[in-house]
Amino acid sequence: MTSYRNVKVELSRFRGRVLAISVVVVLAFGLLASRLVYLQVVRHDDLSEQAESNRTAVLPIVPNRGQILDRNGVVLATNFSAYTLEITPSKVGNLAATIDAISTVIPVEAKDRRRFRKLQEESKNFESLPIRNRLTDEEVARFAAQRYRFPGVEIKARLFRNYPYGELGSHVLGYIGRINQAEKERIADTDDEGNYRGTDYIGKLGVEQSFEQQLHGITGVDQVETSAGGRAVRKLATTPPTAGDTVRLSIDIKLQKLVEDMFGDRRGALVAIDPNNGEVLAFVSKPTFDPNLFVDGIDSESWQYLSESIEKPLLNRALRGTYPPGSTYKPFMALAALETGKRSPGTIIQDNASWAFGGHTFRSHGDIALGPVDMYRSIVKSSNVYYYSLANELGVDAMHDFMKPLGFGQLTGIDINGEVRGVLPSQEWKRRVYKRPEQRKWFAGETISLGIGQGYNTFTMLQLAQATAVLANGGVKYKPRLVLGTQRAIGDRTEVMAAQSEPENLGFKPENIEVVRRALVGVTQEGTSARVFAGAGYLSGGKTGTAQAVGIGQKDKYDARKMEEHQRDHALYMAFAPADKPTIALAVVVENAGFGAEHAAPIARRVFDYRVLGQYPSEEDMAAVRVGKAAAPIGKPRTAAEMPWPPAPHQ
Repeated sequence: MTSYRNVKVELSRFRGRVLAISVVVVLAFGLLASRLVYLQVVRHDDLSEQAESNRTAVLPIVPNRGQILDRNGVVLATNFSAYTLEITPSKVGNLAATIDAISTVIPVEAKDRRRFRKLQEESKNFESLPIRNRLTDEEVARFAAQRYRFPGVEIKARLFRNYPYGELGSHVLGYIGRINQAEKERIADTDDEGNYRGTDYIGKLGVEQSFEQQLHGITGVDQVETSAGGRAVRKLATTPPTAGDTVRLSIDIKLQKLVEDMFGDRRGALVAIDPNNGEVLAFVSKPTFDPNLFVDGIDSESWQYLSESIEKPLLNRALRGTYPPGSTYKPFMALAALETGKRSPGTIIQDNASWAFGGHTFRSHGDIALGPVDMYRSIVKSSNVYYYSLANELGVDAMHDFMKPLGFGQLTGIDINGEVRGVLPSQEWKRRVYKRPEQRKWFAGETISLGIGQGYNTFTMLQLAQATAVLANGGVKYKPRLVLGTQRAIGDRTEVMAAQSEPENLGFKPENIEVVRRALVGVTQEGTSARVFAGAGYLSGGKTGTAQAVGIGQKDKYDARKMEEHQRDHALYMAFAPADKPTIALAVVVENAGFGAEHAAPIARRVFDYRVLGQYPSEEDMAAVRVGKAAAPIGKPRTAAEMPWPPAPHQ
């Protein structure tokens, strides 16, 4: 009986186990079936796409970067194709030993190694970096024969940017350089991320940076079938790249070359504008730099010089250099007096070479008394006393409110990145800038020097040129622009003109404008720039300026011989021509050079001769201008249209 019960118990247990196993099997098959349904139905499209991508690879095709031309079609930036030898550090064991071994096959100079190290610091370990650029055909053949010895090293065909005239116009053009991590992250946050796949270089300064989107073009793709090992087997489809647009500038590169040569080794800036439309004809900053240095990846020695030199060659002085305007501010002060009714053209001020206020004596330059001075004579003879007293009558806030619409201390809105405001002072400005209560208060004595373009006043040459253009154009202001238009690389290649801003009439009374313009013409006929414009075949208007780079004590006299070169006065000139119907207005500063009549005005005269008369200075005249030893042109001028291009050095 006991045996029978045991059998029943064992049988019952067996049936339970069979049932449990059956349930597990059914559940397993159910899970398998549901997984198959999920994979084959729900995720069919996604998995199909992944399978296809495992079989294919999409390779970006970098487009040709667009060209940059001057207003007359002269090519200022273009491209050429060349081979590079590149290393992917993550695929190389001993990097230093590999580079040493490469140098036994093709030359690798010390500067190549320095440039490579700099690129390595700025890049990720898995990126391909050039150790040698622009290989010759012989070098390509030599390395190809030894390729098996160098895993992680390969030859690539690359497009290189080329600036055919080197340093000429470098601050306008800017340069391109390898995309750094910050730029990659910025691009990743935009819709352009896909368009920059495979792109190693991007615009860094100037037009190259500001018009990056137009110049870059549209990246193409090659879709290729790959083997299990990732090797391309055959091409499936191709979407060709679209080359970047050609960008045409308003700059006359021959005029730009003339101005840069006239500066010689001196520092400074010049901006020349067509007052009738805002087109920038010359945009000069000296010293310049060679943008070709950045194309291959600049070496550390060159970068150290450019970034640490006291000459600051990378500083765009036309756009970012700020200077006291000195006496070039006086015509605008005179216009403010007329427009506000503070003075009439015939108001007489006694100039005894100094003006006292609040226990401080404000002196005239050179301590020369001019006697009775009306508005015309105050500009022609550059009376400081006239404008000391005028500044006191107007007050700082009235001056600020009048000068602001002219563009002083404001962004002009020019179509290039990096512009600075400078300082157009007011009581509110001082309260905002200074932190300590005793510093935030405006003192009446601070107003006086503002009248002669000193004190807190600091402006760019772009702002001074724009304000001069407003005077020349009867009170109508245009936004300055460097780009005239862009042209597609494909299709009908029709040029698309850049949008031009609407002119703004500042509402000055024509009779007041005429008073100031007549006085500016007088400066060139009987005033501080008369010697420079002697014999000119046209009338022009202008105003010289000499601005302090450092403050001088009340009882001290300025003596350039006792000062460091970088502490000496700046030479300035603002002008327009022809006087009756101006086609060009400009502002120029020569840093630490001294009197505007000696160093700045002669440059302006030659610019006007070029623009108005089509003349180019003689070689002996150019030599004199470069060292500040010229007044009116000497020698026989050459015909600008017949000058060879590119001109010989220092022509």
